[in-house]
Amino acid sequence: MSHSLLMFLSFVVVTLGITWWAARKSQGSASYFAAGRRITGWQNGIAVAGDYMSAASFLGIAGLIAFNGYDGFMYSVGWLVAYLTVLLVVAEPLRNAGKYTMADVLAYRLKARPVRAMASLSTLTVSTFYMIAQMVGAGTLVSLLLKGSGVDFQTAVIGVGVLMIIYVVFGGMLATTWVQIIKAMLLIAGTIALSLMVMAHFGFSLSAFFDAVSQVHYHDKTGAEVTQNFLQPGLKYKPPYGPWDLISLGMALILGTAGLPHILVRFYTVPDAKTARVSVVWAMILIGGFYIMTTFLGFGAATIVGQDFIKANGGTNMSAPLLAQALGGDVFFAFISAVAFATILAVVAGLTISASTSFAHDFWTNVIHHGKERQPGEEVKVARVTAFVVGAIAIALAITFQTVNVAFLVALAFAVAASANLPVILFSLFWKRFTTRGAVWGLASGLVSSIALIAVSPSIMGLDPETVTGSARHLIQHAPLFPLENPGILSIPIGFLGAILGTLTRREAEAERRFTELTVRANTGLGAEKPTAH
Repeated sequence: MSHSLLMFLSFVVVTLGITWWAARKSQGSASYFAAGRRITGWQNGIAVAGDYMSAASFLGIAGLIAFNGYDGFMYSVGWLVAYLTVLLVVAEPLRNAGKYTMADVLAYRLKARPVRAMASLSTLTVSTFYMIAQMVGAGTLVSLLLKGSGVDFQTAVIGVGVLMIIYVVFGGMLATTWVQIIKAMLLIAGTIALSLMVMAHFGFSLSAFFDAVSQVHYHDKTGAEVTQNFLQPGLKYKPPYGPWDLISLGMALILGTAGLPHILVRFYTVPDAKTARVSVVWAMILIGGFYIMTTFLGFGAATIVGQDFIKANGGTNMSAPLLAQALGGDVFFAFISAVAFATILAVVAGLTISASTSFAHDFWTNVIHHGKERQPGEEVKVARVTAFVVGAIAIALAITFQTVNVAFLVALAFAVAASANLPVILFSLFWKRFTTRGAVWGLASGLVSSIALIAVSPSIMGLDPETVTGSARHLIQHAPLFPLENPGILSIPIGFLGAILGTLTRREAEAERRFTELTVRANTGLGAEKPTAH
């Protein structure tokens, strides 16, 4: 049995054991959706980091830096700075004002049914975008590692999808949390080891390292040999639209994190707001260290492995694992690949449980059945069925877009979250006049504008038809109508504008009256253990 397969199976066995243990404890809605609110600050901080440091971070950003140098590193900067928004703006109020989902905060002072319906739709959309990226990374990684055993891309994607469904359906949030904790510790350990190996290759000399980065050799599309300084900007974000695309990307990453459903639900697993703040600090330390080290992963792959070899062996998403193979041999390659596999499984589990929780709690219970379960345990049953459906959709879409860079796909999910979710969260918490119509218009305008702009941008219409399978090919037969790859610079203001216009066209006395209650509760935590539904 190969080293890769052995390490993969070891992780699967351990996580399935965790799922079995968690399944025995996940009785009732609070246990299934929020791990009984018994997760400590450091545990939740590591789990948040594990949820956040996805395949896009480990595989995608390393690939972007390896192929685009300084411009690729801008993704790392955006993801790192983004957590300041979470720490300073949303972590504590969300924990105090909500129960299981983002929509709980909106429904506290607004009319529950319309805002929950729109919030559920937004959550499912963002989670699906994000999940496609993880599944694409999983398929590429597993199929390359196990190609000798007859496992192709589709089989790998289906296998990962089945595993994530098992975690969520049987183990709920408790299993997901511990899978994320284990994965985060493995990822940090693997990244530190790989970074040290890169520096050892250059004699632990930063000047030698950056000298090599300033003279990267590769062959362009015409076959001509090129020597490029990867420390200079402009390889990816070129005029005339490059600077605007970079600004758009930065807006999406920095503002989108505070609207990501799978990140927000993590704050409901801790006992109080103070613990939520502690968990964010723990997460920022781990996330900060990790994103600094992506510099060594990406530039190391560019200088030691080379673009030509990476292109011939799985493409940009395989930059970090191939670097591990070049520096540490097949055993270390297997370990890093197993870490990437663990990363993917942990994140897709988090995405799946956030999507299924939102549908079951927000849409099924509170929209369709007016906040009442028809029978005990129904909400959990619906969430489990939803996990199957979400998993099937993610598998199908990942197979369709199997060659797209995973960090790039996730950036689009951030744009949708920043455009639809963040405006209504901020206005609900901090604008007294904000109304139900404002929330619905804000969610709808942000969601529709971001998806529409993505559909007519180079992100979709600029793809090579040979890299896309199935019915999606008809989307890319025309020149892009929107010039930027990331829609954030336009869709985020549209989301805020929709929320403002919806609010100004109608006053809502009850929403204004309850604003004071929400403010007190969000800042003090009074009554946080008994969320009000109306």
